[in-house]
Amino acid sequence: MTAMMASNLVSRWSGALWSGALGICAIVAVIRPAEADPRAVVELFTSQGCSSCPPADQVIGDLSNDPSIIALSMPIDYWDYLGWKDTLADSRFSARQRAYSRMRGDREVYTPQVVVNGSTHVIGSDRAGIESAIGKTDNGTGVMSVPVTMSLAGKQINVSVAASKESAVSHGEVWICSITKSVPIAISRGENRGQQITYHNVVRNLLKVGDWNGRPESWTVPLENLTRDGVDGAVVYVQDGSREKPGAMLGAAYTSLH
Repeated sequence: MTAMMASNLVSRWSGALWSGALGICAIVAVIRPAEADPRAVVELFTSQGCSSCPPADQVIGDLSNDPSIIALSMPIDYWDYLGWKDTLADSRFSARQRAYSRMRGDREVYTPQVVVNGSTHVIGSDRAGIESAIGKTDNGTGVMSVPVTMSLAGKQINVSVAASKESAVSHGEVWICSITKSVPIAISRGENRGQQITYHNVVRNLLKVGDWNGRPESWTVPLENLTRDGVDGAVVYVQDGSREKPGAMLGAAYTSLH
């Protein structure tokens, strides 16, 4: 399903929303060490109102079981007018998808769309294409070359980003997102009417941690800024560029919150 017909819709991308807490819930958790040096961050832009999306949602579910891949679902909102309002959608994800297309210069915005390591886009249901894109982006300068770790200290998450391994990589933005690993949704209207679809690693909140300058850096993030009902995981990523002009993924880490 192409989104060019919806390109005139304007999504507000508020910095305050990106940095604000979405809610506080009590959490008793031990954070297991994150997998070291994953090879890819795979972002799926999907919609409950898109009949082409369920196979891609399943692919993300499969990829989420691969410890070398950080797979994320980012439900968009520009198909909400077609008869079913996506219950997980966020206009910030729609804006992020469009920002990627502007950076690539191709205006390719559609669902299901996967963006691999911040640069290459693939049809979200094309598992072989995703694997091929991972291999291609791995040749890019600095892609997934920066070690990132997370650990729990009381009611805070400590985030550490190591020094750059490549002289050409010297800056990036550090973001942390809370996720829900599995969300089953019964859809009663629209193109997927009558289906129950499970969405995997759904991003529920995003928070900019800081700016990385190529040297070792550490930050602390209060858990209350990330947690809400259903949140059971966290991802940290370092990305070249900015929110408005996202570039290559430089490093990332995932951890469960239970």
